[in-house]
Amino acid sequence: MHSPINIGVVGLGRLGALYAYHFASRLPGACLHSVTDVRREACEAVSAATGARAFEDHKSLLADPDLDAVVIMTPTKLHAEVAISAAEAGKAIFCEKPLALDLGESEAIAAAVAKHDVFFHLGFMRRFDNAYAAAWKRIHNGDIGRPLVFKSSSRDQFPPPLDYLRPESSGGLFIDMGIHDFDLARWFMGEVAEVHSAGAAIGDPRIAEVGDVDNAFTTLNFQSGALGLVSLSRNGIYGYAIDTEIVGDEGTLRIGSDRHTDLLVLTKNNVSHDTVPGFLERFEQAYLTQLEDFVANLANGRPAPITCADGIAAQRIALAATRSLHERRNVSPAEI
Repeated sequence: MHSPINIGVVGLGRLGALYAYHFASRLPGACLHSVTDVRREACEAVSAATGARAFEDHKSLLADPDLDAVVIMTPTKLHAEVAISAAEAGKAIFCEKPLALDLGESEAIAAAVAKHDVFFHLGFMRRFDNAYAAAWKRIHNGDIGRPLVFKSSSRDQFPPPLDYLRPESSGGLFIDMGIHDFDLARWFMGEVAEVHSAGAAIGDPRIAEVGDVDNAFTTLNFQSGALGLVSLSRNGIYGYAIDTEIVGDEGTLRIGSDRHTDLLVLTKNNVSHDTVPGFLERFEQAYLTQLEDFVANLANGRPAPITCADGIAAQRIALAATRSLHERRNVSPAEI
């Protein structure tokens, strides 16, 4: 590979554009070599601001022999097409979560990565958040003893547009949103044996019309015998809220707060603080740390910490949770 590593970003939505600018200016081991997006104006804007080459599509970008690695930030339904093409082109790959909407496509990505022996890192940025990373170390150091209960809550301030919420576009609440929590559940507690979900479109009934729910609970039974609960909501209202708790037989870890700024305002008859406005603000540093890890592992020949297998395992849990919601029964990820 080149030094710095030549990176191409495919997909320049809000997060994709942020990643492109990170590669261009905040990651010394990487160079933003090229970009592409179906929206020509978005591609040209990033190209003009960074000096990266603008390509018409991902196929022409991947054909450039000077490109070392591709970062896939397209809508999830396009991940498989781009990732398989990148593997066939022999490029290292970073792919934003989830791996794909369809399990068959995820397995096809994994097969292509294995066949062509390319580096692959799946983006689950919460693992790179300082608090989540510290909690993992505490658990594995035995600081809270044996983990018994996992509780995680994710709330968007407001729901995305209805067209995005269609399961054929987003995968539905459990894939689009809950997959972060399901990945953390595995990371902290081990494999999941069975799930049971309940949910409804109660904040915005129109979401039911497109085939999804906006609030849901999923209980988890882990293979270890531990228990879990994941709570998901599109109606946080007061802000973007991500909280996790792990209860052990010798202590408890609590991750996250609803405060964006470390300031508490105390006035007559009132104690208040601000709230986190969105996912970029909550996980800004985690996104950057994740990309730093991606570049460092590529440069030093180290394996990726999050693989296709991790993405498939989290996807099976999310799909089991979705099936449980619709069939109103316990479902094992092994069924998927």
